[in-house]
Amino acid sequence: MSLLLFVKSMIVVKSLNISTFYHKGMAILSGAMVVLLLLSSCSGNKKVLGKAITERDSLPIMDTRGVTTLVSDSGITRYRINTEVWQMFDRKDPSYWAFEKGIYLEKFDSLLQVEASIESDTAYFYDKKKLWKLMGNVHVQNLKGEKFDTELLYWDQNQKKVYSDKRVRIEQPDQIIYAWGFESNEQMTKYKFFKTDGIFYVDEQQQPVDTLKTDSVN
Repeated sequence: MSLLLFVKSMIVVKSLNISTFYHKGMAILSGAMVVLLLLSSCSGNKKVLGKAITERDSLPIMDTRGVTTLVSDSGITRYRINTEVWQMFDRKDPSYWAFEKGIYLEKFDSLLQVEASIESDTAYFYDKKKLWKLMGNVHVQNLKGEKFDTELLYWDQNQKKVYSDKRVRIEQPDQIIYAWGFESNEQMTKYKFFKTDGIFYVDEQQQPVDTLKTDSVN
């Protein structure tokens, strides 16, 4: 009887060990599955969060339509802007304002008199650099009534100059000048050409003058 009881007890112990091992194994497996699910969920959240951050970086902080406004710098009114769409991108590097539907801009002097007007198909203003980039059909008129036409124009407010390396047409009261590249003051009254293509006088009886030298106009 003692031997029989001993055998039965051994069977019960083995059964208990097998059962315990089984439940422990299932618990470990369940825990591993939970961890994997959590990791997968976290990874998915990171992807969603990363996508949201990326989308925010590409979106404008301001999007205004049909704008006519005065813009000041250091408490002084500098110019008037008229545009169909004005967007500000503060997360871009560098940050900038975008006028991709065209812009008409008037620059004021200290007495709020219009010194020059600028119109272009597209414009970008890099606010940290205080640099304008005007593209497309760029048209400028100064206080003297002289007209400038080009496809690309830069206006550096820090250096107080306007310049281009593209072909430019300048219409004056008595002549029309074609040149490649020019540099001017902000008022567009003192400028020089990098290379002159030709000068055509308004009086049709005058013959055009061609030159390749650098010319200055004050």
